[in-house]
Amino acid sequence: MATISLTTDFGTRDWFVGTMKGVILGINPRAGIVDVVHEIPSGDVRAAAFALRASYHYFPKGTVHVAIVDPGVGSNRRVIGVRTSSYSFIGPDNGLLSWALRNETIKEIRSLENPKYFLQPISRTFHGRDIFAPVAAHLSRGVALKNFGPSLTQFLRLPWPNPRIRDDRIEGQVIYVDRFGNAITNIEAASIKESGTPGACIFLEGKRFCRVGLFYQSVPQGKPLGIIGSSGFLELSVNGGNAAQEFRLGTGTAVTLRYQ
Repeated sequence: MATISLTTDFGTRDWFVGTMKGVILGINPRAGIVDVVHEIPSGDVRAAAFALRASYHYFPKGTVHVAIVDPGVGSNRRVIGVRTSSYSFIGPDNGLLSWALRNETIKEIRSLENPKYFLQPISRTFHGRDIFAPVAAHLSRGVALKNFGPSLTQFLRLPWPNPRIRDDRIEGQVIYVDRFGNAITNIEAASIKESGTPGACIFLEGKRFCRVGLFYQSVPQGKPLGIIGSSGFLELSVNGGNAAQEFRLGTGTAVTLRYQ
């Protein structure tokens, strides 16, 4: 049984995701479909790119990852398929796939253009149903990626916001806010000195914000802390609270970790 993952900004109150699943199962009834997330803020390609990067590698080899945040749907933007040594990825060519693919060995890139594998007629507004879902289903049945369209050598890449690493500090930024209000930064655990956590301090706009802890309750209820989250990045959190709301943290907020 092949696995297909779905990452979208479609939400769950409408019929969009369910319809995609129906299309997939109509082509491959044996497909296993996993919802990664459907509550990406509308049109937020960077948030979806991070969600895909944080999750894709926990799936079994051979998984087909479908990611759709597609403000350019219906335009002349390309839909691409990428095969790596472990997975296949399908998405609009708007940078959405690029953060996950930074860690992968790319074997093949294709522009998905073969109408044989699409639903007809193709809607101008719902390529998730008419292109992405059927292509994913056919891939999961073993159809080779080369059958879907011409070869490409490049795809659009979102610039990864590398933090600035210095002897006494790391300068980064918030790149994602989860539903609990944890503000996830681009500072990876591997880049933090072993002696720097716990004990390091986090500064926002030059002002001391909090210390780094090992778990949420290492500070009193309602107090902020920095913590290495499950995604492997430094997060700004509040024990029992919502850090993003309370401190107005959002994508792009500058964060500095200083060693003591």
